[in-house]
Amino acid sequence: MIQRIWKRIAAYGAALAAGALALQWLDYDRLARSRPGEIYTGLIAAAFLALGIFLGMRLFAAPKPVPFEGNPNAVASLGISPRELVVLNELAAGRSNKEIARRLEVSPNTVKTHLARLYEKLGAARRTDAVRRARDLGIIG
Repeated sequence: MIQRIWKRIAAYGAALAAGALALQWLDYDRLARSRPGEIYTGLIAAAFLALGIFLGMRLFAAPKPVPFEGNPNAVASLGISPRELVVLNELAAGRSNKEIARRLEVSPNTVKTHLARLYEKLGAARRTDAVRRARDLGIIG
């Protein structure tokens, strides 16, 4: 019973949509016959607008930023491991030990160990000192 009602509703909806489409087409046909110059001018203007937007995006797009690679010589001379470098970048982003541990999927104690080694290698006493020293050396951006 309910399926019959939905089928009727769908059939009436399709018939109304077809009727509305036919009326719109007749209205467009009348408009196209009465003002062909304006329609062609509008179509040409729309084509040039699309071409201008396309060329503008291609020619004047901002260059892609070069990824920051850091200072590999300083990293090598200090003996900073790749994992310690990741922890240092997370530290520079202002994350807490728990957040770093969650992001790297390690325990907070592991993060503390990495930080202690980083403090030692960078000659820093606290987090802000380590980040400042790493930025001075060009290790992080």
